[in-house]
Amino acid sequence: MCAAVASHPPIAKPQDIPRDLKLWRLSVEQYHEMARAGVLTEDDPVELLEGWLVYKVTKNPPHSAATHLVKDALEQLVPAGWHIRSQDPITLADSEPEPDVAIIQGDIRRYVERHPSASETPLVVEVSDSTLEQDRNTKMRIYAQAQIPVYWIVNLVEDCVEVYTNPSIGEGAADYNDCQIYEVEDEIPVQVNDRLFGILKVADLLP
Repeated sequence: MCAAVASHPPIAKPQDIPRDLKLWRLSVEQYHEMARAGVLTEDDPVELLEGWLVYKVTKNPPHSAATHLVKDALEQLVPAGWHIRSQDPITLADSEPEPDVAIIQGDIRRYVERHPSASETPLVVEVSDSTLEQDRNTKMRIYAQAQIPVYWIVNLVEDCVEVYTNPSIGEGAADYNDCQIYEVEDEIPVQVNDRLFGILKVADLLP
């Protein structure tokens, strides 16, 4: 029997890459140019993380459900002058992640010609199941480096929401100094730039 043809080549793991192989990192502008030239399209399951093109993991039904629940809940809270984006890019210094949900400053039409920047993105949310390790490490480092004030991980593995605040860039890797875990029975304050937008129940965010 013939083996099935994969839609994408297998993803190399770090231990599979020869140590003497030199890899080329992309700038954000080069990434944008590839999109403008049609080399990358919206159908390509990749995002730019710290200069590397990284495959986005296929979402399972609980992940998709939680993403919609979080988006819908936040949309009920944000006042005029703010809006919610879901799985759309934000442009950072060396990355262009596509958080599952983000609170964005300004009207939607403000971003017709560009994606929001870190200074216009006070809160990002990643929904985590199979991506939990990446979201607690790579994504957290990227968001802290960009000084995004609040980072939520909606943790579907442990049925909780992890809220990270107070980003810092020290001598080591960027990180968040403070972490609060909200369990199913808890309520989460939605704090944006020292302004309380409202309160959400954790149970309403989990599928």
